[in-house]
Amino acid sequence: MPAASVSGSPGVSGALWAQLQQQQAQRTAEQAEQRARSLQQQARSAQSDADRAQEKARSLQVESNSARSEAGEAKRNLASLDSLQGLQAQFDDVRQQISQILQPAAPAAPASPALAPVLNAFGQETGTLVNVTA
Repeated sequence: MPAASVSGSPGVSGALWAQLQQQQAQRTAEQAEQRARSLQQQARSAQSDADRAQEKARSLQVESNSARSEAGEAKRNLASLDSLQGLQAQFDDVRQQISQILQPAAPAAPASPALAPVLNAFGQETGTLVNVTA
């Protein structure tokens, strides 16, 4: 008959009930605190991940700006190269024109046939010697 004595004593059953409620409340509080610590750890981890992602985004932005700058430089170099090639072609044309101008002209047909030298009374060609004896 112990069950009757437990149920028969209202003070004991009320104390047991209060103790059970207190234990249940204690367990609920501990579980809530444990859940809060777990969520706080998850929040710190998520914040750390977000910080790393933000740093990665900054790094990628810097790399992107650098790549954009390199692309602009490459385009400018290409335009310069195209311009230089155009100038080179123009210089080649000028050189060819100068070369054509400076080429010796084809020998002209002789205006008159070559004259045979004239000999004087002494057997000397006239017009080639100057007689300085007087």
